[in-house]
Amino acid sequence: MLTQNNIEAVETAMSNTGRKKPPLVAERRTPKKTTTARKRPVKRRKTGGGGGRTRAPRRKGNALTRAIRGLFAWLLRLIWRVGSRLALVGAMITGLGVLYIYASLPEMTALLDGRTRGSVTLLDRDGKVFAWRGEQFGGQITAGTVAPALKNAVVATEDRRFYRHFGISPRGIAGAVRINLSEGRGPLSGNGGSTITQQTAKLLCLGVPYDPKVWKTENEYEADCRRTTLWRKAKEAVFAMAMEAKYSKDEILTIYLNRAYLGAGARGFEAAAQRYFGKSANQVSVSEAAMLAGLLKAPTTYAPTNNLQRARDRANVILGLMQDQGYLTAKQTAIAKANPAELSAAAESRSGGYFADWVMGAGPDFLTRDTTEDVIIRTTFDPALQKSAEAALREVFETKVKPGSKAEAAIVVMSADGAVRAMVGGRKTAVGGFNRATMALRQTGSAFKPFVYAAALDLGYTPDATVVDEPYTINVPGSGPYSPSNYSRDFKGRVTLTEALQHSLNIPAVKVSESVGRDNVRRIAADFGIESDLALGPALALGASESTLIEMTGAYAGILNGGSSVTPYGLVDLRLKGDDTPLMGQEGGMGERVISERAARSLIYMMNRVVEAGTGQRAKLPGWQVAGKTGTTSAARDAWFIGFTADYVAGVWMGYDDNTPLRGVTGGGLPAEIWHETMLRVQEGLTPRPLPMLVPEPARDVPPQEANPRNDRRNGGDVAESILMEVLGAILGKN
Repeated sequence: MLTQNNIEAVETAMSNTGRKKPPLVAERRTPKKTTTARKRPVKRRKTGGGGGRTRAPRRKGNALTRAIRGLFAWLLRLIWRVGSRLALVGAMITGLGVLYIYASLPEMTALLDGRTRGSVTLLDRDGKVFAWRGEQFGGQITAGTVAPALKNAVVATEDRRFYRHFGISPRGIAGAVRINLSEGRGPLSGNGGSTITQQTAKLLCLGVPYDPKVWKTENEYEADCRRTTLWRKAKEAVFAMAMEAKYSKDEILTIYLNRAYLGAGARGFEAAAQRYFGKSANQVSVSEAAMLAGLLKAPTTYAPTNNLQRARDRANVILGLMQDQGYLTAKQTAIAKANPAELSAAAESRSGGYFADWVMGAGPDFLTRDTTEDVIIRTTFDPALQKSAEAALREVFETKVKPGSKAEAAIVVMSADGAVRAMVGGRKTAVGGFNRATMALRQTGSAFKPFVYAAALDLGYTPDATVVDEPYTINVPGSGPYSPSNYSRDFKGRVTLTEALQHSLNIPAVKVSESVGRDNVRRIAADFGIESDLALGPALALGASESTLIEMTGAYAGILNGGSSVTPYGLVDLRLKGDDTPLMGQEGGMGERVISERAARSLIYMMNRVVEAGTGQRAKLPGWQVAGKTGTTSAARDAWFIGFTADYVAGVWMGYDDNTPLRGVTGGGLPAEIWHETMLRVQEGLTPRPLPMLVPEPARDVPPQEANPRNDRRNGGDVAESILMEVLGAILGKN
């Protein structure tokens, strides 16, 4: 920089030399570089020997330390080189895998319904759903149309960073591993840290379809899909990334919402919403959405049909997560918790399990148990009558049976044409369990006796015809003498047929059976619908044969309807979902006439006396005419009461599954009381109607020509029948 002094010096010099003034130039700011650098002297440390020699400074550490450090540095360089190359190769392989899976993935809509089996929806007599079987799929829903509360609940519960990751969440996996290890489990046991995309990949079984040639059952296939190994986790991650590349986030969520299993056979949130709440997943409330989302962790454990309170507690946890993540305000959360989800009437009743299982067996397996289609079955089921039967059974066992008893019971309620309205197959409701109403073959005891007297009445004898109750022995070829005895161990002398049935006397029943012919009795019982093998000996009359409760109840329905056979039925029609034309219709109902109407009406009168003044008095219904018959087998292993009003027939069986004898129980005891409690509820609100019974005129001998034959083989002109009638006249005389 030029200063005033510098300028003056220059001017002085120029004036002294007389030369021309030089141009003004600024002073150089930096010194000129020298051509040779000045070397800084190196200080050398003097040696202790007093000489002038010096040496370089010693390196820190000894040779071993330097060697270790060098080896460590070499290893780091090696690891870096190998690791970077392996990472590059891994990235290339992963990329190729993603590309390969990406190319093989179908359109999103093709992945929404992945069931290998169809569903069966059962409708009651009024057309309302009461039961489901198979894998229920309610229909396709999308992340865009589903109730926002449900969408938010699923994301909040399963993957809060769903819209921010690329298919996998290292943060989530690390957190899950940390939790598992802290709780003493393996790193992959328990919490998996899987994203919704990874869970969807697992639901798709990584693209491996079900092949019945490879897997014995669908359960084995699904178990393999759910396996958790390091290799499978790696493949799952690659599949998830391919899905992220192929589909949008909402498309992935749509697949998940449609395929997730949510308990009770429901596949997808639409089926679950219909199953539990009777509404679409597009319409569920906040509390219902939280309950549905809570099922994802453990569908069976948290199913509201298994434990409603546990499902509500889980829903409250989900509501808390939704609030923490900003999906709900504190006020909205409080309202939802104060108004928990309620089950639909069909889901809450949980009735008809035994009935539904029985109806499923009425159609071909390819349209019921093994259907690959969605099937609708319309039935004869009446939920109100079912509740009546269940409540009656529960009340009697709670109030009149010793606590802890293992005794079982079954109930069937049907109309006179064989339409089954209610069925209880045991004390505990169980889907797919042992149905004692349809599967248990048990000795019928005295409940069989009406068919013995039906044979006599059909031959023309009246309820006032008489028979002698006295010691009686029959020599049975190959078995020796057979001497029946009465339950009371005494003899009543001459009694009418009505009195014999009214007091369930054994000796008169055997006498009548032997007189009219065992084949006759056996044929009438079979024609009334008892399909089991019937005993060949004289014990036939005392119910030595076995039958099921539904067969026996159906046979009694034949008596009520005037003497025509009945095939119990529950299926009205079966059709595919969406079709109006049934694939099959009713198989059952009334059939051919078995005994004359007069004989049937006379038998109803005799059975009415059983309830009014005989062994079945505990079955009386105030204001109603009731007919029925008690039954108790040898050693009281089985106890029955089957009876009817003008509207319904009901049968009750009681006993132990292992044939343990009942203590102090006969057909006229607890079974009659169960029947009474059932029919009190069944008949509630109905106007009493009289039974179609025929009160007999004074007894008289009936000539053979006045008998009402069943068919042409028993015309009055038949010589064999004339002889038979003479024998009957000697035994079944008038008073």
